[in-house]
Amino acid sequence: MAKKQALDTKLFVLDTNVLLHDPSSLFRFEEHDIYVPMMVLEELDNHKKGMNELARNARQASRYLDEMVSGNVPIESGIDLKPHNMSQATGKLFLQTEAHHEELPSALPGNKADNEILNVVLNLIKSQPNRQVILVSKDINMRIKARALGFDAEDYFNDKVLEDTDLLYTGIAELPKNFWEMHDKGIESWQENSSTFYKIQGPLCAGFLVNQFIYLETGPRPFVARVDRIEHDTAILQIIRDYSHGKNNVWGITARNREQNFALNLLMDPGIDFVTLVGQAGTGKTLLTLASGLSQILDEKIYSEIIMTRATVPVGEDIGFLPGSEEEKMAPWMGALEDNLDVLNHTEPEAGEWGRAATIDLIRSRVKIKSLNFMRGRTFLNKFLIIDEAQNLTPKQMKTLITRAGPGTKVVCLGNIAQIDTPYLTEGSSGLTYVVDRFKGWKHGGHVTLLRGERSRLADYAGEIL
Repeated sequence: MAKKQALDTKLFVLDTNVLLHDPSSLFRFEEHDIYVPMMVLEELDNHKKGMNELARNARQASRYLDEMVSGNVPIESGIDLKPHNMSQATGKLFLQTEAHHEELPSALPGNKADNEILNVVLNLIKSQPNRQVILVSKDINMRIKARALGFDAEDYFNDKVLEDTDLLYTGIAELPKNFWEMHDKGIESWQENSSTFYKIQGPLCAGFLVNQFIYLETGPRPFVARVDRIEHDTAILQIIRDYSHGKNNVWGITARNREQNFALNLLMDPGIDFVTLVGQAGTGKTLLTLASGLSQILDEKIYSEIIMTRATVPVGEDIGFLPGSEEEKMAPWMGALEDNLDVLNHTEPEAGEWGRAATIDLIRSRVKIKSLNFMRGRTFLNKFLIIDEAQNLTPKQMKTLITRAGPGTKVVCLGNIAQIDTPYLTEGSSGLTYVVDRFKGWKHGGHVTLLRGERSRLADYAGEIL
């Protein structure tokens, strides 16, 4: 029985990029065993110097391994993982203790790191024929080579929030046409702080999430509301403000479609501390966010200034030998900010050039550009923090940024999960996907997926046909 159980457990061979991506991956394979080739240790050593994310992860992975191999433990027979972690890992860690000389195809030179690891996998398959040996790598080409050689290979899935990003929470739900017939018993309505609330009961209420937007367009008047709170099978709905009307414009900007109206309701609500906006290019994410930030800073005096940062690709690397201050070094990455500030720099015609210049200076004095490199240890008080291109951040980097928020700070994450530039990140493992999924239903957080581009007829047509 014990022998059968040992054969049922798999042996996962870890590629270097898995440990560089997530050092705690050593403890993420439950009852299965893991194997670390000597070349992986060599590559970890090559990556350990520096202050970027890869170097930090390399050092952490090395610390984990050092902790496990220190002491009088027999490395050849495997090191039990259970005493070294708080999770459910009950397998063993094996380190390569001898050289392997299996014959790889002549097209794969043996002195290359990837091919050395493939050599180790081939040897393990031959030496343990009754056991499933699987290579785990974030490198697509490595997995292709392994499968071409007849090995089992797979991606590292543990950090994936969703397998299918089509299932990602959109923050919006369309109600069925018979909604009122299903929920017509005991409806209550009242006014509170110039807002209209409805209390309804029915089968759909349990499926709602707090701060989710719901709409029903049939009937004489469209019904558009936000879920204020859920109490068992009862939902309290709040009728949202119509920002598509000119009288409710935000710094001169009005909503051009339903989703933009939802986004402005979240951005302009001081009770919402965390907002995520996901959408294709041209859907208005940055413009709406900047307009609402400037309105609440200069008109309503809720926040003191806008702090804007974005993932420079590669994320966390030095900005480079560009001249000037931190903001001047970040300027090449902030073209979107400049473009949107040009739209928002509206002044009355009679104010003239002096008035326009004064408005530009006023706005720019309240917008600060910061680099991700210097975020650790900071605390932002009463700030409007915008994280642009958030899809290029890992979940760990996203946590580092969001936890910078002090009292009175609002954090807004913008991104398009279809445009990920960071190596080894996918739509399912992006930090933006991670926070959208984890924050859904929180009473001080909200999310909207923007669907329609509003740039120009040329941009819209190009997006359809190209």
